[in-house]
Amino acid sequence: MIVKIAEHAGACYGVERALKMVLNTAQELQDDCQNGAQNNTMHTLGPLIHNPQVVASLEKQGVHVAHSAQDVQEGTVVIRTHGVPPNIIEELNAKHLDIIDATCPYVKKVHKAAKKLALEGYFILIVGDADHAEVEGISGYSGTRFAIVKSLEDLKALDLPNKLGVVVQTTQSQSILQELVGYLISHASEVRVYNTICEATEERQKAAAELSRTVDVMIVIGGKNSGNTKRLFEISKEYCEHTYHIEVADELKLSWFEGVSTVGVTAGASTPASQIDNVVKVLESIA
Repeated sequence: MIVKIAEHAGACYGVERALKMVLNTAQELQDDCQNGAQNNTMHTLGPLIHNPQVVASLEKQGVHVAHSAQDVQEGTVVIRTHGVPPNIIEELNAKHLDIIDATCPYVKKVHKAAKKLALEGYFILIVGDADHAEVEGISGYSGTRFAIVKSLEDLKALDLPNKLGVVVQTTQSQSILQELVGYLISHASEVRVYNTICEATEERQKAAAELSRTVDVMIVIGGKNSGNTKRLFEISKEYCEHTYHIEVADELKLSWFEGVSTVGVTAGASTPASQIDNVVKVLESIA
């Protein structure tokens, strides 16, 4: 059985950057503790990334998950890759905590775009998943006149003003954005669009689509709570009926590969290389 890995797959720059920041800080705090420092507590505000295995590993290294700003009273707090609304930063600063901002630089671009549109009087449409942490953060920079949409049906349900601004969750797909903008152009007198889908997302989605067309089975690796991994699964499923979303190699089932000659592998932007390597190793061992 031949195993093919997508040209672009796995942890993106923002994830690798955040992990490096957190691990370096955790090591510094451990060193300080050995030198007599009293306060070495460290929390991430929500899971650092949408990868349960990585989050569990960080927990073992003393990096705990706080579910809200109220849960952190001292020490160091890390703003996760998805970012947070500005009022949360203010709340943390008021507690005089040491803040490590691991917000992905591409997410910060969305914040900047949303803030600019709000100041210029646009009604803002945020294209994304309403319950996603990144979208919650973007909302905080969008003033008081905004709506969150995910589909054309969502858009058609709104009473839209004539002056519209659009920003996009970084892990959304270009096809969704194009569909929504196409509708807006014919229904508003002014539409200003910031295409804030990050390059890494585009690359992974395109590579997954290309690979899934050529294989018998497609394996998508990443957190079940990862929006961008779910989209890779959806895209792959369009072209390869036998597509499976897993987090770790133990979830692979031999029955998936009976009579199969080629298997494709891709992984979400929150999936470290070690997780991909483990899955590929198991797949290559299957006769």
